[in-house]
Order: sequence, then C-alpha cells, then structure tokens
Amino acid sequence: MKIGILSYHFPPEPAFIPGSLAEELATRGHEVRVLTGFPDYPGGHVYPGWRQRWRHQTHSERLTVRRVPRYAAGDGSAKARMASWLSFAGSVALTGRRYLSDVDALYVFQLPAVTFAAAGLLRLLGRVPTVLHVQDVWPEEEPARAGETRRWSGRLDATMRRIYQEAGAVAVTAPSMRDLVVSGGADPDRVRVVLNWTDERIFRPTEPSQAARRLIRRDGRCVVMHAGTIGVRQGLETAVRAAAAVEDRMDLVLVGSGAEERRVRGLAADLKAGNVRFVERRSPLDMPELYAAADYQLVMLRDLPELRGMVPGKLQAALSCATPVVASAGGDTVELVERARAGLSCPPEDWAALADRFWLASAIPPAARVDMGQRGRDAYLREMSLRAGVDRIEELLHDVSAGTARTGR
Repeated sequence: MKIGILSYHFPPEPAFIPGSLAEELATRGHEVRVLTGFPDYPGGHVYPGWRQRWRHQTHSERLTVRRVPRYAAGDGSAKARMASWLSFAGSVALTGRRYLSDVDALYVFQLPAVTFAAAGLLRLLGRVPTVLHVQDVWPEEEPARAGETRRWSGRLDATMRRIYQEAGAVAVTAPSMRDLVVSGGADPDRVRVVLNWTDERIFRPTEPSQAARRLIRRDGRCVVMHAGTIGVRQGLETAVRAAAAVEDRMDLVLVGSGAEERRVRGLAADLKAGNVRFVERRSPLDMPELYAAADYQLVMLRDLPELRGMVPGKLQAALSCATPVVASAGGDTVELVERARAGLSCPPEDWAALADRFWLASAIPPAARVDMGQRGRDAYLREMSLRAGVDRIEELLHDVSAGTARTGR
C-alpha cells in the first residue's frame, strides 16, 4: 500500500509512536510518506542545525519524510500554541494535496495540535480512507482555561466531531477512551482499541549498574520509583503523603521534573519525609537500569474523567522492562495492571490507600516481585508490543482502503 502519515511531531522529537510505526510499515513493504513539522519539542524552538523551509524532504527505502514550516511556540502560552497549530494547518493545506494525492490510506496521529490540519487535509484529499489514532481527547490546557475566549475550544470540539465522522476508522489508546470518542461523534462500529507501545530497543529487562544502584537505593530498603513528569495530571502530592506515612518501610524516588516539582518538593520538606528523594531528569537510555535498581515503578494519575481513558506511556515502559508496578489511578491503567497481575493498585488521590499499598509492596518477598514483573512483561508482549500495535494499525489501514472498516470486525 501507499500510506500517508500526518503527525505534528516526528523524530528526532520524542514522538516514538508515529516514528516507529512509519519505520515498521516501510519494513513490511509499504510505501510510506510522512507529513510533519520541523522539530521544536519540548522547548518550542527549532532544534540547532535545523532551518525551516518549504522544500525539505528526506528519503530512505520506502520512507519519505516531508517537513513543513510552522510557528515555533517558544513561550508556551495559549496564544502561541494556537498560532503554531494554525500555521501547521496552513502549511499542510499548501503542500498536502500534491504530496499525498495518491495514497491508498492516511494515518493521523491525533493530538489536539493536529486537529485543524487533519480537517483541512481530509477536505483537500476528498475524504481519503483514514485511520485516526486518538492519543488525547482533551488539550492539556484548553485556551479557555488560560483566559482566552471559549471560541477556540468550541472550534476544536466542532472540528474534532467532523473528523470523527469522516474517518474510516478511529483507533483509541485505551478501552475507556472509546466512550469519549463515541460521545464526541465517532461511529461506535468504527472504533477500535490499539494500545500504545514503547521503544523496545531501549525498554527491556536488564541488570542495574553499580552507578544506578548508588543513585536509587540505600540501606537495602524497598524502593518505589516514579519516572517522568512531575505535573498536574500526576498528582504526586498524594504519593509524598503516602510515603511519609510509612517512612520506616520504604523509599520513594522521583526521577524527573515538571511544573509541579517545586510544590511537591515543598510538601516533602513540610512533612519532613526523609524517605522521599528527588533525582534530576535522565536520558531515556539510562532509564532501564534505574528501573532495574528500584523494586517497583509508580504509575499515578489524578481522579479526572478525561484521565480514566488514558494509559500513561510509563506503564508500557515498566511492563516491557519486567518491572512490577504500583498504580494509583482509575479506569484502564489499574484494569491493565490488575488483569496482568503485574503489581498493586489503589484508587487515585487516596494517600491512605496508597500508603497501604506501599506497606504491602515492601512486605512482598523478592521472588514474588520477580514473578509480578514477568507477568507484566508477558502481558506487554501479548497486548501492547510494537508488533501487536502495528499489526492492528496495518489491518485498519487495509480495511479502510478496502471499505470494510464498518463491518465491526
């Protein structure tokens, strides 16, 4: 097949899903054409060594990547972000029709940032058979919440509803997200669950180095590690309170940074939680050894309706590394952990319940922890791996191209 891919971000940005999908589809013999922007995430500035221009195209065997200019939202404000989204939509409209005119099917890596571009491209291409892979139903911070008028969020909702109705198939990254996209206008018969995968070249079982052990462990105590963003969605104040309540049993190690880091550090200081430690952000290449040095990985999401249908990428990474998990979340994240018997779980934003899970985690023998990790690894390979995910996406692309995606298969 000739397959088009529309993605707001693409490698060398940390956009592993569209990047690995493009490579794997090309490896399987498809001709793949990617339409994306110039790399500027997460800083909002075009990467050093790159210059935005109109005719930037790279080729490898069966894979072509065309990059188009967009406004680089350096200050991260709502206005700058919207300007970046709209400028990307304009650039896609100017180049997409010719570049993707003869594809058999189009795959859209659907984030809020690509919504307007996707809608315009579908109009230009005459409703080319399309698979929409929805990653996030809601913007992390709607413009209206940032003091803007509600017209932008209203336009996003209306545009997204139109795209749902026009797409041949809609893939969602978690079972509960299906209900959200159906309520947003998608035909239930066109919606399929395709769990995201992780970078299996990096995240796989390994042994910890001495340096990783020194960084993460102390005195042989049980270590629960949270790796990634310290932000509003994670609600890590709950974890700090829980850890402080069982200070004699375990250590909580937070690896990463984010908008809420100062608040979380302040709470740990106020509670005099000596068992809560912070480690600066590390390269993804370092993380498997840090995972191996800890006893459990902590996966946290706040109790918000839009997060119940979201599975954070750190879960796939932990399971792929055969690391047992402590999950403080609702919806699909906890369900996946419990179904795989890959760790412990509790409701979100309940520090007392999480403290109980921390205590139990510290009491579980090491051999039983290894068994939990292996069950998680098996579940990952079966349900969430690159091969499993691309198999499902490839099938959907074939189905929409052949006009059979509505059959409910």
